[in-house]
Order: sequence, then structure tokens, then C-alpha cells
Amino acid sequence: MEKDNFLTETKTSESDILYEHFYFKADQGQSPLRVDKFLMSRIEKVTRNKIQRAAKEGSIFVNDQAVKSNYKVKAEDQIKVLFSYPPYENLLLPEKIDLDIVYEDNILLVLNKPTGLVVHPGHGNYSGTLLNGLLYHFEQLPTNANNRPGLVHRIDKDTSGLLVVAKTEEAMSHLAKQFFDKTSKRKYLALVWGDFDEDQGTVTGSIGRNQKNRLQMTVFENNSKGKDAVTHFKVLERFGYVTLLECQLETGRTHQIRAHMKFTGHTLFNDARYGGDKILKGTNFTKYKQFVENCFLLMPRQALHAKTLGFIHPKTEEKMEFDSPIPQDFESVLQKFRQYAQHKKLL
Repeated sequence: MEKDNFLTETKTSESDILYEHFYFKADQGQSPLRVDKFLMSRIEKVTRNKIQRAAKEGSIFVNDQAVKSNYKVKAEDQIKVLFSYPPYENLLLPEKIDLDIVYEDNILLVLNKPTGLVVHPGHGNYSGTLLNGLLYHFEQLPTNANNRPGLVHRIDKDTSGLLVVAKTEEAMSHLAKQFFDKTSKRKYLALVWGDFDEDQGTVTGSIGRNQKNRLQMTVFENNSKGKDAVTHFKVLERFGYVTLLECQLETGRTHQIRAHMKFTGHTLFNDARYGGDKILKGTNFTKYKQFVENCFLLMPRQALHAKTLGFIHPKTEEKMEFDSPIPQDFESVLQKFRQYAQHKKLL
């Protein structure tokens, strides 16, 4: 559950209807704005009709008073909205979804998640998720604190790569502790805008929700807000206008690499949420612009891949490490930039 001006959780009412609950506190500089527009800008994948329906049901509250959709939000208003949807167990229906399993035994499995696949049901994604697929292939999975069977960790919808899934309570507890104690190994490939003076480095700074854009995470340098986050990076290849990095996570915050890279001025290539879907380095000459746009078409998502995953096996205590091949879309863009960089050297 997020604190810091934003909450999303599920609650059951006396009539046993499950609600998705969001809470916001308007900033001190908030100018008057209709509450429906305010919520549209802060809740991912919500529709205007859904907000209007919540208002008609008396489920939008400002300072604990139900309001209509045309209410004007003012500075420091406290806004709460309840969206009703079917009971959560109905969201966790088994669905036949192919899984790319790279390792499996009787207590855990490691799989390679493709880009575009949401890990677990949530607002706007109530079906067709990895978790729905896991429930189809495995009848019984242990449930974590967030009621997500088998899941020890997650990666974003448009990030590809490796995930470990627990099949027993013992494995769930043991693996979760490794992630909490920072003893697991997670390395990502990231293509970012710009070049680096150094060959390797570390990005620190607590990560919390962006106060101006609630769909982004941001870095707070003084650690007064958010949660501590540490990302180590190493330059693998330099292409001039973009750089291929290996990023190793010491912590596992939401959008950690995406937020940390934007903070350093090296936003992920084609990361639309953080502004990486624009030309951030290089010229605006027609040929270069067309080249970059072609790369965007080849990889229509942020250039981030969870390549390496390591942990201690909960039962055998064996040190295990897995490596995932670079997806075709990512590799195609790398090849284009290699050719582009080589062409520039020859000029």
C-alpha cells in the first residue's frame, strides 16, 4: 500500500462488494480543476465513464464529503474514490496462456516473461495476465501478502525477462527473504539516451510517486520521501547518442531503473511514460529522425530486459543463476545502432 498522498487497495463493504480505493491529496499549488479531470490525470487506464459512474453512485469524496463530477478540486483537498468491480477471486480465473518456463522443480519455477504481458490482475487488467496463466498450469500456489499466488517479485508489463515463481509456502518465504535481504541477483539490460563519462557507477536516491504525475515514480535526493533505492550500472556498448547498460538492482522499487535513469539524465530509450519516446540526444535532421522513429517502431516499448536472475535454492541450498537471451525487438534496435555508429565513424 502506497502512502505519500496516494493509496490504492481493495476493501470489502458490508454488502461484500469489493472496491478499488484511491486516495490523493491535492498539491499546495493546485489550481481549480474538475474532480473528474483531476482523477483522469492520476489514475492509470481509467475511463471518464467509470469516473462519472462513481460520482453518480456517491463514491467520490472530497474532504470526506460525496461530490459530483463537476466539483472543482482546490489546493490540499483530500480526494477519495471507490471503484466497484467483481470480487477479487473472480479476477483470479485460470486462463490458458503459454508460459516460457526455463527451469522447474517441485517447489519453484523460473520463466521468461515476454513484453506486453501484465504480471498480475489490477486496475485495467483483470484478465490475460501471467498470474491467470500460472493458475491454469498449476492448481495450487502459495499466496503472498498481496494475495498474488506464487509471485515473489514482478517486472513491468513492457519489460521482458526472468521471474521466479514459488510453488510452495516454504519456497515463497525463503525466496521473499532473499529479495528483502538483497541477496538475490538481478541484472537488466537497458538502452538509454546519451553517453557516460564513466564506465560504471551507482545511482542512489529514494524513490516515491511523482507529485505532479501520479503515473510516474521520481527520485528524492534528500531521502525525506519515498523508499531507499540503489542501482549499479556498467557501460556495455556506446553508440554515441544512446548507450547500452547493464544495471544491477540492490533494491527492488517500482520503476526503479526507469526512475533512476531519468534522474541521471539518461532516460530509457522509447520509455513513453518517462519521456524517452522523443529524440533526447542527437540532431533533428530528417535522416536521423527517421532512423530513430524506425527504431521506435521496431521496439515499441521501453528498452529494458531482465536478463540475469540468481538466488539460493530454498531446499537444496544450491546457488542458481539463469540468463535470458535478448528479445528480437531489442536485438534489432541494437544492431541498427551498431551500424549507425559504425557509419558515423567512417564519415
